[in-house]
Amino acid sequence: MGLDRVRSVAQRLELLPPAAITLIIAGTNGKGSSATLASDIYRAAGYLVGCYTSPHLLRYNERIAIDGVPVADAELCSAFAQIEQARGEIQLTYFEFGTLAALLLLRAAAVEIQVLEVGLGGRLDAVNIVDADCAIVTNIGLDHLDWLGSDVEQIGTEKAGIFRSHRPAVCVQRAPPASVLRTAAEIGAPLALLGRDYQASLNDDGRTWHWRHSRGMSYAQLPLPRLAGRAQLDNAAGVLAAVEALQSRLPVAEKAIHRALSELHLRGRYERIGRVIFDVAHNAEAAAVLAENLRADSDANHVLLVLGMLADKPVAAVCSLLKPRVEQAFFGSLPPPRGLTDQRLRELASQGGMNGIAAGSIEQAFEQAWRTAGAEDIVLVCGSFLSVAAIAQLEGKFGNFA
Repeated sequence: MGLDRVRSVAQRLELLPPAAITLIIAGTNGKGSSATLASDIYRAAGYLVGCYTSPHLLRYNERIAIDGVPVADAELCSAFAQIEQARGEIQLTYFEFGTLAALLLLRAAAVEIQVLEVGLGGRLDAVNIVDADCAIVTNIGLDHLDWLGSDVEQIGTEKAGIFRSHRPAVCVQRAPPASVLRTAAEIGAPLALLGRDYQASLNDDGRTWHWRHSRGMSYAQLPLPRLAGRAQLDNAAGVLAAVEALQSRLPVAEKAIHRALSELHLRGRYERIGRVIFDVAHNAEAAAVLAENLRADSDANHVLLVLGMLADKPVAAVCSLLKPRVEQAFFGSLPPPRGLTDQRLRELASQGGMNGIAAGSIEQAFEQAWRTAGAEDIVLVCGSFLSVAAIAQLEGKFGNFA
């Protein structure tokens, strides 16, 4: 891992420094929803916005959006061809190619702000060749341990690697690892910390919320984000802290924030279609949020789980957290080399106290769960982007899951 190769190609393509103001977002969970909300706020404020996220759900094009619209196949192919010509003998990874393509296409579109989501970690992620004008770390948990370190302090150092000297940084965690605070202090990045420098609180009506910053800025009657869970409120608060930090360069009126929060939508984040709930949760922190959403959902009293996961994910921890909300589990295989087989997934799930049926492929697991479910039951599909994508494409076959 390293940035020398991808930075060299970026320089050959004259992508650095970018012309657009850049917001970079890292974290264990919540990166995608934060990137989407930030993009939506700036679009609602009238700016031309580019957004780069990963992974995609159904089509690769989803990763690069200009003014909210995924780029076309021809644009992607043209960008890849330019990168291929520029790289010469330099070897690039799949993600490095994609990141350079995003930067090329956003530059060609002359976007005013680009919102870039880190793929893995932060310090050595390809996105980090760009110096962020503002950086957000959503939260820090134990994920990608083989690459980022075995504890939250090591992982915090990697995530905080997107901070830049004397440029605003935001942390969406009330008690972050000390390494995040230390990194910001060492490089002189002014850090806004949730619970210390900015606050998010529900109003008494339960339908609106209040955001306020220690510097005096506040919004008293904001609509709740259109994504379920307290974690989404915290993520939204972090985005508003970043918007406030960039306010002198990119002014945003309150009405733009209201509109973006009211219209926020992101596939696979506690997404309900008919009697199916889709959630890409694949680590312990995300599973805890999913379990809390299920507890708060009065329609989710009888839940059948369809689970497919990758081999580097904490299966036992995820299953232990979801077990109290699940009546029956169906385990499905995901494609090799990273995907777990249904049999191996069942073995690992049992270590977290969850027993169930090894049902073949993830599609076969869903079909068996669907046949088993009663008219009032909910089928929950989770564990991976791959699991959600596979079943989401079956919507027509199962009558919109009604």
